[in-house]
Amino acid sequence: MLGPVILAASRSDKMRRFVSAAPGTKQVVDRFIAGETVDQVVPIITDAVDKGLEVTLDVVGEDITTPEQASAARDAYLELVERLKDLGLGTKAEMSIKLSMFGQALEGGHELALANVRPVVEAAAEIGTTVTLDAEDHTTLDSMFAIHEELRKDFPQTGCVIQSYLFRTEDDARRLAAAGSRVRIVKGAYKEPAEVAYQDKAEIDKAYVRIMQILMEGDGYPMIGSHDPRLISIAQELARRAGRKLDEYEFQMLYGIRSDEHLRLAAEGHRMRVYTAYGTDWYGYFMRRLAEKPANLLFFARSILTKG
Repeated sequence: MLGPVILAASRSDKMRRFVSAAPGTKQVVDRFIAGETVDQVVPIITDAVDKGLEVTLDVVGEDITTPEQASAARDAYLELVERLKDLGLGTKAEMSIKLSMFGQALEGGHELALANVRPVVEAAAEIGTTVTLDAEDHTTLDSMFAIHEELRKDFPQTGCVIQSYLFRTEDDARRLAAAGSRVRIVKGAYKEPAEVAYQDKAEIDKAYVRIMQILMEGDGYPMIGSHDPRLISIAQELARRAGRKLDEYEFQMLYGIRSDEHLRLAAEGHRMRVYTAYGTDWYGYFMRRLAEKPANLLFFARSILTKG
């Protein structure tokens, strides 16, 4: 299984240096990362919206070691909000935030992350959009859910992410599937121990279906984060059985992966949101994309060999 090996490498400074220096890296990174700056990503956002898609934007960067870096991450998102406001794209573009980027792992990190994320959520609400808190490794989730609950007191549209490979997630889904909630379900892209997470793909997929059913039958707004055609088909059937209209749930897929499927679902009348990452600190995000799908790793390997 290459996935766990790649996820372990995502934490290695030595591997970071090697991958960054590899001659084929830029070609592959450009497939998954929309750009390094807001200016570079704006044309991609507007093109997606023109095609009937919506977006969620992630300013990549998780290895925060100082409060100053956390503040800089907050400011990067505030800059993004201002650009979305200027472009009038608030209703079509939301933001995804990893609380590690806002200082969650630092001393006093829970309070620091909450203090940093609140002004971003406030600014997003002012332009008619919202924020979704991304799930990270299992040790961070209690803090993430607590911050999510706190933010929802003033900004009930604030979303969060749950991961089907964790044993705890079915209980989390039942708690979160309430009126007004916005919940994205994904399989999970961190290396987790067998004590807390399914290790077998088939078990992860079965849990994903069980959790989708909980969300579809609940009173919240499910966001289906998957590229798997079978799971997408099952989601549509579960939505039909639950009596949901097409605008009462949405699909989400990553920028650079199955772009034709983005357009197909949108053409069928589904809400289709493209998870679009940008920024200079791309390594951790990039390595998780490689770990998720062997074809991504093969694409990267071919690029290195042909460019070397």
